[in-house]
Amino acid sequence: MSAVLTHDTKDTGPSRGRLHWALADTWNITRRYLTHFRRQPVTIAWQLGFPIISVLLYGFVFGEAMKVPGGGEDGDYKQFLMPGMFVMTMAFGFMNTAMAVVTDSSKGVIDRFRSMPMAPSAVAAGRGLADLIVACAELTILALTALAIGWRPGVGPAQTLAAFGLLLFLRFSLIWVGVFLGLVVPTPEAAGGLYAVAFPLTMISSVFVAPSLMPDWLAPIAAWNPVSSTGTAARELFGNPGAGGASWVEQNAVLMAVVWPIAISLLFLPLAVRRFKQLSR
Repeated sequence: MSAVLTHDTKDTGPSRGRLHWALADTWNITRRYLTHFRRQPVTIAWQLGFPIISVLLYGFVFGEAMKVPGGGEDGDYKQFLMPGMFVMTMAFGFMNTAMAVVTDSSKGVIDRFRSMPMAPSAVAAGRGLADLIVACAELTILALTALAIGWRPGVGPAQTLAAFGLLLFLRFSLIWVGVFLGLVVPTPEAAGGLYAVAFPLTMISSVFVAPSLMPDWLAPIAAWNPVSSTGTAARELFGNPGAGGASWVEQNAVLMAVVWPIAISLLFLPLAVRRFKQLSR
């Protein structure tokens, strides 16, 4: 395990000292996690494998049979699919976070952190910052893959960057879900069962199919899914077909793509920090 610096705040004021060392602790934890990724690049390759395979599978195998809302008879399904694949990759990321946290916990790494004079928020914040940096790399690679298969945003750079910003904002909020679950689940084997939750979260959404094409009882569930709000907002900002819908939440997708991540962060970030404080020594 990479070394984590300890500190002494006697030479600084109480408020300034706490803030300074909280930031320093967070950066040290972030460096530790990034070092693991640098030494094990296959981890990122594995995380990207599923969405890239899904792009090829749905875009080329099933693409001709899929309907594209607002795309006309000759609508290109890849233009509809790619924003959904972006958001699916961001959403599934919380599983990688949870697995990493529970692995550290089961190996005693979390207990060692708690025994050090470090900010209680540093472990959660450092994990979050590292995962957000990795998410940027994943999104860049996936976007290059999308461009290679013919996907194109139909708007200018400002709206395109805004769409990617919303995707990262969703990932940021789900990091805290992953940290909290990683601190709650007892073993990495048990964490694997969380895929039973993650899979419906992405499938019952607008990732692959517009909610308007789903059964009447299922469409509202998919439309109100936070993943759907970000996916629909991304399509709208990218200028791709399939944006919008009849329901209020679909008509206000950009607003909800901001509201949902804020609500998730406000709920799970304090829970993650509190759970870390409550762990037995």
